[in-house]
Amino acid sequence: MPMHDWSRVKSGSYHNFHYLWLATLSNRLNAGVLPPGWFAMAEQRVGGPEADVLTLSRPEAELPNGTTATQAPPRATVIERAERIRYARKTHRIAIHHDLGTIVAVLELVSPGNKDTKASLRSFTRKSAALLRNGIHLSIIDPFPPGRYDPHGIHRAVWDNVTQESAFEQPADKPLTLVAYQAGEVPTAYVEPIAVGAVLPDLPLFLDEEFYVLVPLEETYQATWNVLPQILRDLVAPPPNSASMPETSA
Repeated sequence: MPMHDWSRVKSGSYHNFHYLWLATLSNRLNAGVLPPGWFAMAEQRVGGPEADVLTLSRPEAELPNGTTATQAPPRATVIERAERIRYARKTHRIAIHHDLGTIVAVLELVSPGNKDTKASLRSFTRKSAALLRNGIHLSIIDPFPPGRYDPHGIHRAVWDNVTQESAFEQPADKPLTLVAYQAGEVPTAYVEPIAVGAVLPDLPLFLDEEFYVLVPLEETYQATWNVLPQILRDLVAPPPNSASMPETSA
């Protein structure tokens, strides 16, 4: 099933799908994608404002033998390494401890509200850089094209808060973004630009500096789409010969 054009609809219509997809992603991660003892939970506070995220946590233990995680570096269309890191000096650190374990990674699904104003984008990108600074790996799904405040796309907006070395330019024919950030001494970004109508590739999500799992985006997207009310599906993907008009995005 191809990625749909979510810029056709109002934020409220998208958010219905947004929350359903997050729940499906969480369930799938906990149903065999993550190694034993690791788990995903929704909307845990990891510093800064609450966000619509999934956090991956684990007990104080190393990856077990027979792990479902992969060690080789993931493939990506663009790979950027922050050899010279630009982190703003802060007097505080994000608390990464969790009652059930340690938060090691965050999976974020972008909403229009994350980048519809200069202030909201600044909050999003600074929080993302702070996660990496504190050793928390991050993967981002952005189903929206670059806008007024992120003209080069969400990855470039985040990466400019990490390093001055980025040369990434969002391809005009692939305006949507999937990106996996590997935190560590030399943060690394694995960027996969995609287009509306494209089949979603699996998205790497790092568990530590060596291992990652692949998040099954296409599988979970299709499962979520299949339970979406038909009236909402028609707004995003009108049936052939339909006279329905797209909503005005908010």
